[in-house]
Amino acid sequence: MKKKWGLLAVLAFGLYVVAMYVYFFHSPNSGIPAELKGTVADPSTFLTAQEMVLSQDLSKIRNFLFFIATPFEWLLYFVILITGTSRLFAGGDTEKKWAIWRNASYVFLLSLLLFVLQFPLDYYRYKLSKSYGISTQLFSSWMRDNVIDFWMSFGMSVIIFTVLYWLIKKSPKRWWLSAWALTVPFSLFLMFIQPVVIDPIYNDFTPLKDKALEEKILSLAAQANIPSEHVYEVNMSEKTNALNAYVTGIGENSRIVLWDTTLNRLTDEEILFIMAHEMGHYVVKDVYLNITVYLLMTLIGLWLIAKIMPRVIHRFGPLLNIKQMSNIHSLPLFLLISSFLLFFSSPLSNAVSRYQEVRADDYAMELIDNPEVAISTFQQLTKVGLGEVNPPALVKWFRYTHPPMLERINHLAEQAEEE
Repeated sequence: MKKKWGLLAVLAFGLYVVAMYVYFFHSPNSGIPAELKGTVADPSTFLTAQEMVLSQDLSKIRNFLFFIATPFEWLLYFVILITGTSRLFAGGDTEKKWAIWRNASYVFLLSLLLFVLQFPLDYYRYKLSKSYGISTQLFSSWMRDNVIDFWMSFGMSVIIFTVLYWLIKKSPKRWWLSAWALTVPFSLFLMFIQPVVIDPIYNDFTPLKDKALEEKILSLAAQANIPSEHVYEVNMSEKTNALNAYVTGIGENSRIVLWDTTLNRLTDEEILFIMAHEMGHYVVKDVYLNITVYLLMTLIGLWLIAKIMPRVIHRFGPLLNIKQMSNIHSLPLFLLISSFLLFFSSPLSNAVSRYQEVRADDYAMELIDNPEVAISTFQQLTKVGLGEVNPPALVKWFRYTHPPMLERINHLAEQAEEE
């Protein structure tokens, strides 16, 4: 029976992969609406013919990989359960109290197995980005980041799942509410320490060397009533050619950060527009909206897991080698349901994010009042990142936390015409 279910799962995944391949590689391109052809939003006006081809090819591959990666993760969780691998890692069904080291041992083995099984796909993505000139990162540096990711994820997972399964044992009916209550301070703590503890592990952050530009940015921040004394730059040119700038953290640990690639490729005016956009998020309190949305979705997600998971175990427990939800080796099922809910809720969270980005663009336009610079900034971002300016609706819903560049540039151009 288990072998049959395993083969059916692999077959279903294979058919899904074929369907996604046909959809992305053999369906007509979205193209550019006739009314926007020849305008500043039309990529043919700011990308070369070669860049157009590269952008289309890279976007198809990236979209395809995105839509098969998560179902592949679901398949791995399912196979790990039905083969008894998860139960083997946990050492059986014993209900005796187990110390944190047993949790650590289980989480380590599960994390290592998933890391190994997903490594080929991650490596292909890395090589793909290198081949298209987006990534500049050496393999040794890329592996270092992966190893850091592994150990940081492992450390947090041990803490999170030890507490989670303790709550499930102590309160089988209400564990989800207690878990959510602990999520609130834990999430805020991570946001607070990220700029000063987590981010520096991966990259070197230094005060902005261009003091004249820093003065301009701080002056802009003052206009927006944003308290800030320093602007930081981070050395990303060793890893990527992509451009980025952001405001991170909360409270006294908040930071304004510029990638050195942005400093090297854009003019001061274009950089100021990007910073005005990021300041817009601060001014309209997007960070608090994001926290609220995240906590609300976490509450709903945990409640749904608390309803779904026991029913799945009751119906398919023998198949999945799970007797009780409180068994640590039920974790792959918990992760599978969580990933499933997260994936299918992403269109909603992405829609909220795109709305925030439009508001930030509008704020930046008001603060800078230079439509030509705003448009050229987005054109440069598209050019360097070989971005897809007009993705299919399915891709936009599931992948895009920002509006597609076709929409953003056209929106700016329309605003400029109204003025």
